[in-house]
Amino acid sequence: MNEAPAFILALVGGALLGSIFFGGLWWTIRRGLSSRRPAILFLGSLLLRTSIAIAGFYFIARGDWRRLMACLFGFLVARMFAMRLIRAPSEKGSPIVEGGET
Repeated sequence: MNEAPAFILALVGGALLGSIFFGGLWWTIRRGLSSRRPAILFLGSLLLRTSIAIAGFYFIARGDWRRLMACLFGFLVARMFAMRLIRAPSEKGSPIVEGGET
């Protein structure tokens, strides 16, 4: 039972890392559209966001695969939340068509 707080903190830490990663991606896309050098902006953002995420996973997990999995789950929850939050207006409420049929 002592491990529960560590897993909860790992989950919250993963969600925070995901928020930073996907928030940074959103910011980069918004700025990249009007940038004079978008390639440098996108590459720099990718390297920074990935470095923060990997370092965060490393420090949160501390060598325990269960904490790493909790952190990864929190990261994925942040991704799903970001996808719902930033969905295009035309996609809201539209059914998903499987198999390419209309």
